[in-house]
Amino acid sequence: MTYESSRKIMSWAEEDRPREKLMLKGRAALSDAELIAILIGSGTREVSAVDLSKVILQSVGNNLNDLAKLSINDLSKFKGIGEAKAISIVAALELGRRRKEQDRPVRLRITSSKDAYDEIKPHLLDKQHEEFWILLLNRANEVIRPVQISSGGVSGTVADPKLIFKHAIEQLASALILIHNHPSGNLTASQADRDLTKKLKDAGRLLDIPVLDHLIFTDQSYVSFADQGML
Repeated sequence: MTYESSRKIMSWAEEDRPREKLMLKGRAALSDAELIAILIGSGTREVSAVDLSKVILQSVGNNLNDLAKLSINDLSKFKGIGEAKAISIVAALELGRRRKEQDRPVRLRITSSKDAYDEIKPHLLDKQHEEFWILLLNRANEVIRPVQISSGGVSGTVADPKLIFKHAIEQLASALILIHNHPSGNLTASQADRDLTKKLKDAGRLLDIPVLDHLIFTDQSYVSFADQGML
């Protein structure tokens, strides 16, 4: 960059040059709105890309976790955000989620319900529908792999015992942990949750693949059947 071009850039309005600011000062110097502005590239005739990004962030209380929950359709409702720009935002946030997932230990040893919650969190965070997962464990209670069993609607999903133990047998698992999320944030175990847990626990006992716990997952917290004496 030449002296003249640098001086020209520095004369621009701050909100119009987030890319240049990143090059000159580094990525840590940019606000969340400026980083999103780089993703969307341009604003509208009325507002700059940075101001448009501020509007989007303000709609979710400036919370990036809540921003990650917005769909392409949600983002496209903002004036100046078309499908392509919405896809760029969603893709960037998904990369951030995957980065967190790759930071996990390769073989985490489960010693508490909190360990299980932290292990499954990258897979269930920000989900707006129910999903049922299992953690397959070896004899040392190390995670062999997490497995998604089913994906359902807002208020429920199906967990097939035959499919659950098929995965466990194929992976030579010595134990497993059941996990499903409640998108509503409700941490109360339903009677259906209790009945399914008992059914799976009995099946695991027969197959010598014990069910060690069942977690109800929400983005902020969880309930452990084992901790609550419900297993």
